[in-house]
Amino acid sequence: MAEARVVTKLRRDLGVWGAASIVVGTVIGSGIFLVPKRMILEVGDPWMVFAVWVFGGVLSLAGALTYAELAAMMPEAGGEYNYLRAAYGPFWGFLYGWTQMWVAKSGSIATLATGFFYYLANFRPELENVAFQIPIPLGDGGGPLDVRMGQLLAICVILALGVLNCFGVRVGGGVQVGVTILKVALIGGIIGFGLLGSAGVADGGAVHVGATGGMAGFFAALVAALWAYDGWNNVSMVSSEVKDPQRNLPRALVYGTAGVVVIYLLTNLAYFHVLSADEVAGADRVAATMMKRVAGAWGADAVSIAAMISIFAALNGSILSGSRVPYALARDGYFFKRFAQVSETHATPGFSILAMSGWAAVLVLSGRYDQLLTLVIFPSWILYGMATAAVMVLRRKLPDAPRPYRTVGYPVVPVLFVLVAGLLVFFTLKNSPRESLLGLVLIALGLPFYWHWRGKKGEKCVSD
Repeated sequence: MAEARVVTKLRRDLGVWGAASIVVGTVIGSGIFLVPKRMILEVGDPWMVFAVWVFGGVLSLAGALTYAELAAMMPEAGGEYNYLRAAYGPFWGFLYGWTQMWVAKSGSIATLATGFFYYLANFRPELENVAFQIPIPLGDGGGPLDVRMGQLLAICVILALGVLNCFGVRVGGGVQVGVTILKVALIGGIIGFGLLGSAGVADGGAVHVGATGGMAGFFAALVAALWAYDGWNNVSMVSSEVKDPQRNLPRALVYGTAGVVVIYLLTNLAYFHVLSADEVAGADRVAATMMKRVAGAWGADAVSIAAMISIFAALNGSILSGSRVPYALARDGYFFKRFAQVSETHATPGFSILAMSGWAAVLVLSGRYDQLLTLVIFPSWILYGMATAAVMVLRRKLPDAPRPYRTVGYPVVPVLFVLVAGLLVFFTLKNSPRESLLGLVLIALGLPFYWHWRGKKGEKCVSD
């Protein structure tokens, strides 16, 4: 049995459309339906909301352009884990993998599942009811933590998709392509109704009074926007399962990210064409509120269905891609050995998939959507910045390494990304210290494990 684990490898079963659908499908999740409220509350002016979306889109595209070079250069499972390890050594690669497993990717999955239940509650309000309380001081005002019926449903969705992805990347990728096409078509319908089905608001230029404003408001809104853009890097995590990766990975990263930016801008244009700034600020489900104004109750129901399909696709893509990071970590001897096991039948890291899904299910219980969002963004962008800077480090460290794709706009593009990532981390820590520090604590817990595994480095789990 041990011998079988050594020779079993992941298979390159994902084509260019499967890879691109991971980019689009995991980026467009719950954010575009939920975060415009938070953004207008922070900046006040609808035009500033668009400025934040454009800025976040340019930043994400800068990251995608940079990652395209790294992904084509190192088309291996684990994505940023490989880039950080090659540029800075195994310690930083380990920190990335540890953070993805326990905070960033698992937290992202939990956040998406929480958004799924928010929209399902549009049909079943009883999902908002408290099922029971956990007697730990993590609830509102330091009280006990409420667990709602919808959170229990969200846990079931995560676990079901985890099991599905154990049956092969071709199965998970096929689901991803189909659901991504469906959700882009549905979002296109929402945009069409918003822009063509309404004459527009009379006070379209009005601002929301009472917004945070200033640089603090801008960066708080940017955190929300970047959550909505988060996921453009996910396809790099499944690099070892993409066909012709030197060609298909850069195309999927760049074209997929650019397409998402266009979709987001058009969607927000529809929102603010129909609703005033104050109405967006008061709408927990802004897309549903807009469609109800334009098409009546059935429109709100339709948008809730579209949001759930969108979130479902993002959840599937996040589980498919994120589980490859702890697998890569374990493959190199820096994580629990069982995470490196690959199914002989399905060629998937089944234990890694189920373990990440299980931990994400636990995180669903930990807090509200906005708390989970900040918990994910803060540690993620520390490591995103380092991974992007890796392209400059590796140009000097490995100047003769094959680079089938080179970053457009180098070195300006990666430098821009790194600088803004630093500012984002600073303002996130300043605005949300509790969630940010909790993320850092979870990262720091990995240090004793790193020293333990480094001491046993000779015991390789598997050969990829």
